[in-house]
Amino acid sequence: QVQLVESGGGLVQAGGSLRLSCAATGLTFRSYAMGWFRQTPGKEREFVAGISGSGLTTVYADSVKGQFTITRDNAVNTVYLQMNTLKPEDTAVYYCAAGARISVVTNEYLYWGQGTQVTVSS
Repeated sequence: QVQLVESGGGLVQAGGSLRLSCAATGLTFRSYAMGWFRQTPGKEREFVAGISGSGLTTVYADSVKGQFTITRDNAVNTVYLQMNTLKPEDTAVYYCAAGARISVVTNEYLYWGQGTQVTVSS
């Protein structure tokens, strides 16, 4: 049974930083690309960042380039999202997902975590 469990969300002031983690079990982690998405009420889930199974390739949404960094540690089956200089508009539920390849499309991911809330106060 595949499980993706996010952690690290919380309340932070604008300009602050958070690091999200997503621990994966039940799958051959290094064989999967991982993605981070976010969603706010009434909006579609949007792609934030993705990383290949090897960790050598990363892709970012234009809105977070230079601000967020995705990394992974295949030794501990975990993917991370380092979020710096946070803004109120970064407030969302953040989800990690596993798929065959990096994609900005939610349907191309096979497994999803339950999400973690990030709230950035102004």
